Amino acid sequence: YEISEKAIQLENEGKKIIKFNLGDPDQPTPHEIIEAAFEAMKQGKTKYSSSAGERKLREEIASIHNVSADNVVITAGSKWAIFSIMFLFLKKGGNVVIPTPHWTSYELTAKSLGAEIRFLKTDIDSNWKIDVEKLRDLMDQKTRLVIFNNPNNPTSKVANEKVFEEIVQTANNKGATILSDEVYSDISFVKTKSILDFDGDHILVKSFSKTFAMTGWRIGYVIVKQELAEKMMKLNQITLTNVPVFVQQAALRALELRQEIVDKIREDYRRRADLACNILSKTKMRFSRPDAPFYVFPKYDNLDSESFALNLLDSGVAIAPGTAFGDYREYFRIALTVSEEEIELGLKKICEALQ
Repeated sequence: YEISEKAIQLENEGKKIIKFNLGDPDQPTPHEIIEAAFEAMKQGKTKYSSSAGERKLREEIASIHNVSADNVVITAGSKWAIFSIMFLFLKKGGNVVIPTPHWTSYELTAKSLGAEIRFLKTDIDSNWKIDVEKLRDLMDQKTRLVIFNNPNNPTSKVANEKVFEEIVQTANNKGATILSDEVYSDISFVKTKSILDFDGDHILVKSFSKTFAMTGWRIGYVIVKQELAEKMMKLNQITLTNVPVFVQQAALRALELRQEIVDKIREDYRRRADLACNILSKTKMRFSRPDAPFYVFPKYDNLDSESFALNLLDSGVAIAPGTAFGDYREYFRIALTVSEEEIELGLKKICEALQ
């Protein structure tokens, strides 16, 4: 977060910053989605509502995933969904397994709850594949949750079906629950499996932020067994009450238009990934080609990515150091959430700074 704050400060001072540090799509929210929210507000849909979410939206989500609407809870973005689940599972103790590199919020949330964290490290040499034997060794009778982010942030890699199945079997055998964060799956470049495709009472987390360029709208959802859905609804009741109804109406419209929106967004990011990989392939950096938006996570031998990221701001480029995602000092994350022109210029500046 230090890089983000410094980048904002520099922008406020009038400096142009190429923001490779944030997974915030540069595309605007589609006009039809904005209009749906506007119409809902004009119709007076600005009151309290169900803490589980609007029934019509939950039914639409349920139909997409072939579950009951009673298994769906609407949340204030995926971040709140993840916090709620971790709170409900870890408030009385136990441990959570988090594969690395990982999205920062998993670790920070677990720490805020005082939970024991067991990290499972992966690396570029194995193409970021989770070692299921190591996962099995990390788990014990106190393991409550396994976090699984597929496609992964920051590597943008998709787990193959066999590994996914082995992870699920391991969790089932150990009596643990998988929290499967699949917020990038709808715009993945390759086919992805969902946690719902496997046996077990596991948890799916999804968001409208990345798929529909709705990061500031703060809406996502979980699919869980009904008993847990009721607990999450009660947690919503005593905290945020409900996601604004007009935001839920916008989300419903997004789902109605999802195919045309998703196809365009996916192709935009495919072009950007191709461009970035073409440039990076001509350097000494090692990287794994992304299977999904938004990120590339290159390695440069002997790099101190924290110092590099801070110094790079002087060149007008913000990146996320690898240490934000675990023990990855020689890595850094590039978010391809800027124009192709900025990708070319930003990567040129990175290459110059590394020389």
